Amino acid sequence: MSDDKGFREILENAAQRGIAYRETISDRSVAPTTDAVAAVDRFIEPLPEDGMPDVDTIALLDEVGSPASIAVAGPRFFGFVIGGSLPVTVASNWLSCAWDQNVCMHEVTPATARIEQVALDWMIDLFGLPAQTGAGFVTGTTVANFTALAAARHRVFEQADWNVESDGLIGAPKVTLIVGDEAHPTLFKSLGMLGLGRDRVVRIPTDEQGRMIATEIPAIDGPTIVCTQAGNINSGAFDPIGDICDLVKPAGAWVHVDGAFGLWAAVSKTYGHLTDGMERADSWATDAHKGLNVPYDSGIAFVREPADLAASMAITADYLITESNFRNPSDYTPELSRRARGVDVWAALRSLGRSGVARLVDDCCGHAQRFGEGLSTAGFDVLNDVVLNQVLVSFGDDAKTREVIDAIQRDGTCWCGATVWQGRTAMRISVSSWATTDEDVEQSLRAMISIAQRRTDTTA
Repeated sequence: MSDDKGFREILENAAQRGIAYRETISDRSVAPTTDAVAAVDRFIEPLPEDGMPDVDTIALLDEVGSPASIAVAGPRFFGFVIGGSLPVTVASNWLSCAWDQNVCMHEVTPATARIEQVALDWMIDLFGLPAQTGAGFVTGTTVANFTALAAARHRVFEQADWNVESDGLIGAPKVTLIVGDEAHPTLFKSLGMLGLGRDRVVRIPTDEQGRMIATEIPAIDGPTIVCTQAGNINSGAFDPIGDICDLVKPAGAWVHVDGAFGLWAAVSKTYGHLTDGMERADSWATDAHKGLNVPYDSGIAFVREPADLAASMAITADYLITESNFRNPSDYTPELSRRARGVDVWAALRSLGRSGVARLVDDCCGHAQRFGEGLSTAGFDVLNDVVLNQVLVSFGDDAKTREVIDAIQRDGTCWCGATVWQGRTAMRISVSSWATTDEDVEQSLRAMISIAQRRTDTTA
């Protein structure tokens, strides 16, 4: 453990290593080598009795951990919907970590609490949500869905004269949960954690792109929560959220939007039409570490009526300073203790501005269009309409497609993952990083097509 004199030395040491990692990330294989992964076993050792020098600890992290990491922050990682953190957000993350603020009460951490409120206000404006919308920073869309649906649970039970926060779910009135067949698994996880049940849902059929078919929604009777999706994790398709709102809200249903990455389309003039009607919903969930390219972990829950969110999340205790003329962040999130993740969002938004965020969305979607065109022209089956940043491609039968995906991952030029789409194994290309250039796309396409053609010729 360093004393005050060693504090600067160890931080500068780590910063230099981090800078070197990011400066060279474009030149390395996206996937780590077999030897680098095997070297991770060096971390397996007995807990030291007396500890080790700080500089040696950071050296081990860098010398063993860095080569074994997959280049998620680089320009050719397309495996998941993960943005490569913007330089300004890496810097803001380092600085806010040095501040070491627990953003729970405004009176204790006024700087970070106010910065986060500004960032939330900016996002509400960017997405075109109602001006009074309440929101809170959480780890990711899984918890954002949980948080927003907790507010939904509060409201629908309150309308049924039941205080779910005080009386729980035993003996509570029935709540109908309506979801699309293509809802993301984390939505069901949230429903399970809320005690609403993963399987006690009404599943609505979806079309060939994974969009909920609104006309299949049954008549609303009693307390009801309808969960829609902005951006299918495979196809990128959007449920017809506006039509669904028109259909169910007159009957008193709560409409939630799971928009982990799709919500960011609202910022774009080119793709904003995909979110038409979204502002009429009651709650929304998204990730800033996807569309905005900030460091992990950064999810946001939005709720039209802040009182519904606060009723399900607020906390009081004798030792907490809850009296304030300003918003207490812990009244809007599940956590009492958490890092100042909103600082990174503020830094990204201030650095990019509205036009920069729109350009980031447009660039990622444009790159996805190029992937779809290039692979289709090469004779491979693109399985989805490329409406956002997701591309699904098949290289033949399931076994052949998996073989090609494995070979592409081993090659190291780029990294894409496998999925199953409507019964067919496919390679999923998710373009989410600010760092991806036209040349990165062309370089990746050349590698994908060359590998696929060789494998197809060999196994034909």
